[in-house]
Amino acid sequence: MAYVIAEPCVDVKDKACVEECPVDCIYEGPRTLYINPNECVDCGACEPVCPTEAIFYEDDLPDDWAWYKDAAVNFFNEVGDQGGAQAFGPIDHDEPTVAKLPADINADWDE
Repeated sequence: MAYVIAEPCVDVKDKACVEECPVDCIYEGPRTLYINPNECVDCGACEPVCPTEAIFYEDDLPDDWAWYKDAAVNFFNEVGDQGGAQAFGPIDHDEPTVAKLPADINADWDE
């Protein structure tokens, strides 16, 4: 895995990253987006377009958000590799740790 979507995306899901991803590896859950570590080609196109600055190279994840890497791995261990997010569509659940986050975690974010 190279890139990880962390907390600033929760309940925001701007999706600018989805439009930039050349391999369609960014999947949508109810509360956040997830980069499939098995489908990502490590190009970094998603990172600079994220308006909430939620995307990090895995080695650059802030310590408080390091668990998002494991959350993505767990999510795709359950969902599997679908070979493209757009054709697969939104997924009806989030990784359990993400699902349990407070509902107002990014309430102050304003586009």
